[in-house]
Amino acid sequence: MSQPYRLADLLLTDHEFTVPLDHAHPQGPQIQIFAREVADPEGLTSGGAQKPFLVYFQGGPGFEAARPTEASGWMKRALKDYRVLLLDQRGTGRSTPVGTLPGLSAEEQAAYLRHFRADAIVRDAELIRQTLGVDTWSVLGQSFGGFCVVTYLSFAPEGLREAFITGGLPPVGRSTEEVYRATYQRVAARNRRFYARHPQHLETVRAIHQRLNSEEVRLPSGDRLTSRRFRQLGMGLGMQRGLERLHYLLDQPFGSSAFLHDIEAEFSFARNPLYAAVHEACYADGVTSSWAAQREFPSTFPEEWFTGEMVYPWMFEESAALRPLAGAAELLAHEPWPKLYDADRLRANTVPVAAAVYANDMYVERAFSEETAALIGNMRLWLTNEYEHNGLGIDGERVLGRLIDLIKGPADDS
Repeated sequence: MSQPYRLADLLLTDHEFTVPLDHAHPQGPQIQIFAREVADPEGLTSGGAQKPFLVYFQGGPGFEAARPTEASGWMKRALKDYRVLLLDQRGTGRSTPVGTLPGLSAEEQAAYLRHFRADAIVRDAELIRQTLGVDTWSVLGQSFGGFCVVTYLSFAPEGLREAFITGGLPPVGRSTEEVYRATYQRVAARNRRFYARHPQHLETVRAIHQRLNSEEVRLPSGDRLTSRRFRQLGMGLGMQRGLERLHYLLDQPFGSSAFLHDIEAEFSFARNPLYAAVHEACYADGVTSSWAAQREFPSTFPEEWFTGEMVYPWMFEESAALRPLAGAAELLAHEPWPKLYDADRLRANTVPVAAAVYANDMYVERAFSEETAALIGNMRLWLTNEYEHNGLGIDGERVLGRLIDLIKGPADDS
């Protein structure tokens, strides 16, 4: 633990913890987990005690927690009641990072990457809680972070005081095929919405596909920009302002430096290859994924429609950043994964839970989220069409405040 230090209106403390790579073998290889504690400089409740912890689980998989620069957004609201612990999930940020795992065979890479799902992340959190001597703490999960929270409720609810989830109630008891079938319907709807708002781009995108199918275009990394890779620009369409972001990207002259660099910036595979390596596995609740997104790809999708947050086997061929993990990704796609959720334990849950489900969420199927909300005991659900998937980032002070009020009741301002 570092000495606390000030940054703007925040008091920060850096923590590093040693945890097993495989929690089933605690004496085996060890990795490091980094977490940053964020507090109001006053740091105390009105009664003089230290504020309780709120642990933040980042979306992803495969991305570290944000680096705060001020008390704003959801952090501003959280710091009124909590000390926030920003967890760099295993494999990300200042935790022992996962790159392309050079020097390991495909089998060795796959064996290593098997330990980077929500179940291992939750066990890390429990070891950290015990190390810090905390009886129970609160948790907040955004997107994939919400998946982690539901895993936490399934396997270690005794460590939780309360739980908040935004855009991340996972499908429980649903196959990976069902997940992607439903998600493609949401992606189709978002494509229709994009072209209804920006009809001028329909011919633009058709012309780009013709060019990409007839000539070689290279990205700044040296990778070839193929037609199917270009379609992945739809990954951000489900975010607030995502349609406008794509509009302005397509507004750039085709083949210009700005156009190619902006496309490259949309793909985070080189910086975070872990995302692609374990993405489908985060839906594999006791099953294999077997490249479900590829198998469920709708034959009715016209070429000008963009795809969403899907990972395909061909990505490990076309992306130089992912090519070193191609063999491991193939092995993991056929890995029979253990369960991520315990439906019986979720039904019997007594931990207070409040969740925001976004009615038009492109990434997490609303119908499945509502099913999961109905399954979890002691659940308070907020279904809203006011926000897209990144509502916590857009209007975090209000979103988190609403969830806190659902559990604790609104503050008495009289």
